[in-house]
Amino acid sequence: PSYTTLCFIMASTSSVFRVAAFGGSLRKASCNNGLLRAAARLGSSASLEITHVSIADLPLFNSDLEADLPAPVAAFRESLSSSDGVLIACPEYNYSMSGVVKNAIDWASRSYDSDPSPLAGKPTAICGAGGGFGAGRAQYHLRQTCVFLDMPVMMKPELFVKIFESPIFDGEGNLTDEATTERLGKFLQSFHKWIGNFKAAKE
Repeated sequence: PSYTTLCFIMASTSSVFRVAAFGGSLRKASCNNGLLRAAARLGSSASLEITHVSIADLPLFNSDLEADLPAPVAAFRESLSSSDGVLIACPEYNYSMSGVVKNAIDWASRSYDSDPSPLAGKPTAICGAGGGFGAGRAQYHLRQTCVFLDMPVMMKPELFVKIFESPIFDGEGNLTDEATTERLGKFLQSFHKWIGNFKAAKE
């Protein structure tokens, strides 16, 4: 059977998991946000309900604001808390993750008496689109942060999308390359299994 048929068979017999996804770029035509849009379209074939959560309105982390969390921060944390897994599409800035990704994680990592961090123990997958290494260095740096925060990150498959090797995204940041789309679909299938393993361990 074809890859599409296999995806349909697997999706029809699997539990559906909710995934909160956020991208590390605020640019309108961001390729990383384009990856997440494609993931949302492919999610049903992997039994994943993927919601793209914007981090554009998050203020810079400031502990002075923690006494009364800004509404965008509270909403962001709630979206993570109510999800079964987290998907991050991270670009590479100067050999590292982007500032907005780090800022989002800093807000979400905080634990309060009645509101523990929604990241601890949350199954996570990291992907990214970028230059020669496909945002690989940023992904590895982000993984280090996730280890400290007790976020179990899916180890394989990795997804590094090299945006300059061939036309992979259109001018609006939409994923158009069939081979990359297939890789993303397989990545999501593996993420479904990753989430399922952790949910089964808790039962």
